[in-house]
Amino acid sequence: MPKIAILSDIHANLEAFTAVLRKCEELDIDKYVCLGDIVGYNASPAECLEMVRSIEWLAMVRGNHDEYASLEDEEVDGINPNARAAIQWTRTQLTDDERRMVGSTPYKASLPPYNMTLVHATLDSPEQWGYIFDQHHSEDNFSYQFTQLCFCGHSHVPVAFHKRPLAMMDQRQVEEIFDWVQLRDDSGMLIPDDFTKEREFKPVRLMKGYKYLFNIGSIGQPRNRDPRSSFAVYDTDKQTVTHYLVPYDIEAAQAKVRAAGLPERLRKTLLK
Repeated sequence: MPKIAILSDIHANLEAFTAVLRKCEELDIDKYVCLGDIVGYNASPAECLEMVRSIEWLAMVRGNHDEYASLEDEEVDGINPNARAAIQWTRTQLTDDERRMVGSTPYKASLPPYNMTLVHATLDSPEQWGYIFDQHHSEDNFSYQFTQLCFCGHSHVPVAFHKRPLAMMDQRQVEEIFDWVQLRDDSGMLIPDDFTKEREFKPVRLMKGYKYLFNIGSIGQPRNRDPRSSFAVYDTDKQTVTHYLVPYDIEAAQAKVRAAGLPERLRKTLLK
């Protein structure tokens, strides 16, 4: 059974995407899935799509920036001016074929052999681009989750939850999995992190009867005050899901954003 890399929110950041794929090679990844938003915000949409096309994906779903970039010249409502400027610029950088490609993937996908569902945003209304930040949002999502595992992105903030079986209703049914984003020593104390180094978190061991929801975070534009690229690996043999953080050449990515004439705010966002 394979080791599956779960990638999300690449956002046209070639330097970050390259660093993550290099780490995946080190980890002997067998299969890949993409949770959407290959393009948007950063300055290498065509280059990232070329790399995407070189990978044999197990499955891929559509992100909101993928959809926006695939449209003709329609105005996009409900997003900030910086994101809108990046979308308009991205449309000029892609061929018609590339735009069709990013806009043709489904909003969600199920992989029955792995008891797994993929979505960019939320399962209840994936095309509305809602967010999963906290326990309240996760409870809503679990109501629509019919597989043991669900992986999502969109918020750019990694977070994870589990839902206990009904037989354990004497305990809180839905809880956050804090080890997904927190480093602890053997005594349970939190460990200060170094953003210049790679980080592998404690694997989440999947338990029978439980459901799990993992928000992967973002490869190309993290928003959790940690500038490293975030992704996960599902080891189907060991039945674990592990969160990884990988540093990359942020200055090179920033220089491309500035050279492309994209909003300065997008350049600064890459540094926490």
